[in-house]
Amino acid sequence: MATPRALVLRTAGTNCDQETKHAFELAGAVTELAHINWLGASDTPLANVQILALPGGFTYGDDIAAGKILAVELMHSMRRHLQDFIFGGGVIIGICNGFQVLVKTGLLPDARILPAADRRLTLTHNDSGKFEARWVRLRTPHHTVSIFAEPDESLELPVAHGEGKLVARDAGIIKELIEQGQVVYRYASPSGGVPTYPDDPNGSVDNIAGICDKSGRVLGLMPHPERYVTGYQHPRWTRERLENREGDGLRLFRRAVEYFKKG
Repeated sequence: MATPRALVLRTAGTNCDQETKHAFELAGAVTELAHINWLGASDTPLANVQILALPGGFTYGDDIAAGKILAVELMHSMRRHLQDFIFGGGVIIGICNGFQVLVKTGLLPDARILPAADRRLTLTHNDSGKFEARWVRLRTPHHTVSIFAEPDESLELPVAHGEGKLVARDAGIIKELIEQGQVVYRYASPSGGVPTYPDDPNGSVDNIAGICDKSGRVLGLMPHPERYVTGYQHPRWTRERLENREGDGLRLFRRAVEYFKKG
């Protein structure tokens, strides 16, 4: 097919839109930025787009709760467009604040916009009670349906969030996500054991750092892949001679682009 097109959504408080745009361009997508006001006013805002990105930041100051106001805005102005986009084969990635938005609409893990009473997950305050900004190790499980990841993959990315703890209404929900391959990333310990703070920076249930919907095309994760697309962005790039190496985060953007090129 023609070169895939990606659209990066921004609004008041978004601060990772340019980095996300750059990452998709490095991965080979034609990429544009769009403000939520433009999308909401358009009759066909996603008609010529294959990939939608909800980047990180502090949309609307994270008033009420992180990502909540943008989630409500999308539910009211973009409900039909988002549902049509997903059911039509579109790919969505929500990073940090974008992950919070996807969870607070119900698009994760269910790929449907749901009323609050029917949502099964949320992201809440870190166990540390403070904003966590650090590099973490991630590992994908043996079984995942996500188009963004491969089984038993390890990568290193930075996190920067105050409300990144994934919690579920009950333990059965997490069991279901695991069985269906919807758990995409877990925080990992350098020693190989069960990660504790600060390796798991927020206390998420089952150390979960990212999940997807059943199709594998809608992904949300707390770490920031757009902040590590080239070796120069790693804090140890000089000691580890990473100047000619791609950053681990670029894999996610490239796989989203290749998904459509293969199709």
